[in-house]
Amino acid sequence: MGRAAAAGRGAGGARRWLPWLGLCFWAAGAAAARGTDNGEVLPDSIPSAPGTLPHFIEEPDDAYIIKSNPIALRCKARPAMQIFFKCNGEWVHQNEHVSEESLDESSGLKVREVFINVTRQQVEDFHGPEDYWCQCVAWSHLGTSKSRKASVRIAYLRKNFEQDPQGREVPIEGMIVLHCRPPEGVPAAEVEWLKNEEPIDSEQDEHIDTRADHNLIIRQARLSDSGNYTCMAANIVAKRRSLSATVVVYVNGGWSSWTEWSACNVPCGRGWQKRSRTCTNPAPLNGGAFCEGMSVQKITCTALCPVDGSWEVWSEWSVCSPECEHLRIRECTAPAPRNGGKFCEGLSQESENCTDGLCILGIENASDIALYSGLGAAVVAVAVLVIGITLYRRSQSDYGVDVIDSSALTGGFQTFNFKTVRQGNSLLLNPSMQPDLTVSRTYSGPICLQDPLDKELMTESSLFNPLSDIKVKVQSSFMVSLGVSERAEYHGKNHSGTFPHGNNRSFTTVHARNKTPYIQNLSSLPTRTELRTTGVFGHLGGRLVMPNTGVSLLIPHGAIPEENSWEIYMSINQGEPSLQSDGSEVLLSPEVTCGPPDMIVTTPFALTIPHCADVSSEHWNIHLKKRTQQGKWEEVMSVEDESTSCYCLLDPFACHVLLDSFGTYALTGEPITDCAVKQLKVAVFGCLSCNSLDYNLRVYCVDNTPWAFQEVVSDERHQGGQLLEEPKLLHFKGNTFSLQISVLDIPPFLWRIKPFTACQEVPFSRVWCSNRQPLHCAFSLERYTPTTTQLSCKICIRQLKGHEQILQVQTSILESERETITFFAQEDSTFPAQTGPKAFKIPYSIRQRICATFDTPNAKGKDWQMLAQKNSINRNLSYFATQSSPSAVILNLWEARHQHDGDLDSLACALEEIGRTHTKLSNIAESQLDEADFNYSRQNGL
Repeated sequence: MGRAAAAGRGAGGARRWLPWLGLCFWAAGAAAARGTDNGEVLPDSIPSAPGTLPHFIEEPDDAYIIKSNPIALRCKARPAMQIFFKCNGEWVHQNEHVSEESLDESSGLKVREVFINVTRQQVEDFHGPEDYWCQCVAWSHLGTSKSRKASVRIAYLRKNFEQDPQGREVPIEGMIVLHCRPPEGVPAAEVEWLKNEEPIDSEQDEHIDTRADHNLIIRQARLSDSGNYTCMAANIVAKRRSLSATVVVYVNGGWSSWTEWSACNVPCGRGWQKRSRTCTNPAPLNGGAFCEGMSVQKITCTALCPVDGSWEVWSEWSVCSPECEHLRIRECTAPAPRNGGKFCEGLSQESENCTDGLCILGIENASDIALYSGLGAAVVAVAVLVIGITLYRRSQSDYGVDVIDSSALTGGFQTFNFKTVRQGNSLLLNPSMQPDLTVSRTYSGPICLQDPLDKELMTESSLFNPLSDIKVKVQSSFMVSLGVSERAEYHGKNHSGTFPHGNNRSFTTVHARNKTPYIQNLSSLPTRTELRTTGVFGHLGGRLVMPNTGVSLLIPHGAIPEENSWEIYMSINQGEPSLQSDGSEVLLSPEVTCGPPDMIVTTPFALTIPHCADVSSEHWNIHLKKRTQQGKWEEVMSVEDESTSCYCLLDPFACHVLLDSFGTYALTGEPITDCAVKQLKVAVFGCLSCNSLDYNLRVYCVDNTPWAFQEVVSDERHQGGQLLEEPKLLHFKGNTFSLQISVLDIPPFLWRIKPFTACQEVPFSRVWCSNRQPLHCAFSLERYTPTTTQLSCKICIRQLKGHEQILQVQTSILESERETITFFAQEDSTFPAQTGPKAFKIPYSIRQRICATFDTPNAKGKDWQMLAQKNSINRNLSYFATQSSPSAVILNLWEARHQHDGDLDSLACALEEIGRTHTKLSNIAESQLDEADFNYSRQNGL
């Protein structure tokens, strides 16, 4: 209805306005009487009028003006004498109102309904702190009521998208994220995604999510997800289309399994055999990468040739038998038939008459009888002699003992026994002593060894000399077992002639003899980007450690001649690796250089190199390589090979190598299967950017070697980075699947992550060869206000179809409130070079006794081979057999493996398992020792 309808009601309608005008005049007078100039001239209530307050049946709704079309606002109330609109705090003129009046039949109350029109010009002309608004005010005899405020806005939708989706190429099962920011509009535009012009329904496809801030996310891409994607934005005004984004889901090729090795291509002699594989598991699709590596492998083979047998020459004729015949034989061994060759043709034995027919049977003369009798007597005499010698040796062995005590190795408090031995036994350390054979002395208690290394103390006759600074405590647990009620404590006297002395002792001795030690000059060495440490070592040997890198060098005692001293250095290449891997070969360790290269050692030294492979002979083929003087790398040996030139012992995190020459070494690995695993260390660092509201997270994935992580720590310290969470291990498989790094659970009203950085994907090849440079991804976060000082989120690092790790970030932006996380334990950084006895875990005197015991072959097999077996060394024993003291080299390898834990208990237990300790001591009665005897046994390390 319009204003014409209102006008058509005639004079009667005009008469209905007259009371209302009188009411308005009354209200104006009342306001003037109160002394106010309020623009709201209508009265708030009529106190004397009976009835109820107006109740709104219909209130005005929010509305949008589309183009130039005005909109109508409407309200209805009962009982209502009059209803007027008020817009932006001012009354709307009564001529702009259209009013209708009716009667509510149920209650009998008067119902009034009012309309007004709002034009686009009115809204555009209004300039206020809020939107254009209108509300109704209704009057009854009792008072007034106000409706809700209805806002009126001009609807529009701009043409250009703030961000169009961008096309992408992703691997199969990778994550697809298409960003769309619709044009600005009122009301805000709704977003719909089209794929190849067809709407996408995320409710029917669980792989697709379109609810995250207008973005389209496909968590695991399928081949069917390839296509053209368009973002559609629409509101009540118009619809807009974004530019189309082309998504290509590609498949990288994968190798099939190797075929069986073909037969040798020659029937006899040296040839070759091959096997092949195809790039069909899967085949590359949509531009995916072809398989890397060789499709055909060849190896040499040797087919055994058949060898026909041939006769040896005839033997001499035998003596004439009683039957007057003699024999001769020959064997088919020149050569013997093998590999299917023919056996010799002819007879293997011939016989003929030896008397030319003049044979007389059954006659034995007296000389033959005497001969046979003499032979029988000689045999009996030899047997008696052998039995006598055997019984004598057994009786002597009852008094022998192997003097090796596990408690002396551990330095702990363990019981030990010493039994006096019969004079003349070859195992006595001091045969000049006169033991008492009538008394068995047994002592049980702790000992603490300090090993003298003076040259005079190396002889057997002086091993029982007193040791300096000995302190022995009997622990309470052993007091209980021995029935002793009080704790005893003994202190040995200081011995002025014992070691260790100062570090200059060996050099002053050399100079006193006018023999200058040879010290290698390092000034001529080329300078490179590398970590380096040095130390001067002599005859006593020592240990050189590269702090916080896992790299160390053990120089055994006696490896350097007595009158020489060398300045030995060790370094790690920090620049681009000079070892360029071929095919699928991967560098698993740092490149370690030790020198000087012209130094000659008499005993193999032990080099410890950390690696990042998850050790398994089924999945890895690991090689030790050395760089030549020409700069090329050549293979020294495979870790699983048998060799007498060097020895490799592979532990879970390091490889211990016994070598005879210095140089530059590194470990490489060739994956045999897709299950080959590299251990990666993942860590997250954070720091404020130039803008105080920005905060950067940097996530690193590096090879799990201390050296690689130390480089990251060094770089982050220069950038002001802070480690936010303890680093964790990620097992990265060689299955060609990429790595995904994403930020999760960001507090929504405190922080926001900048576009394009929420999830990042790293190709497989870059992660697999990450030793080239540290791999990191950066994430940029922004605080909404400077008052936000706490950050809590999660970093998810996972390999598709592989392992996953979660780093929990809980930190303060303020440095004063931030919790410090230690990068490294400083256990080996104080003394990078240790010389002499302090560098070794096993006391030298104990080491001598072990070597003297186990280097000697034993009929029961209790020799150095069993020592190696008990220390988990079961491979390539031929290497130790070539050494002058196999036991010493085994102990050097033990020292290299246990440089941090010093687990002497394991060595002591190994010796006890062999049976070299506590032999035949269980039946010896215990007896009390006086203090002098106690000190004597204790000082001699028994």
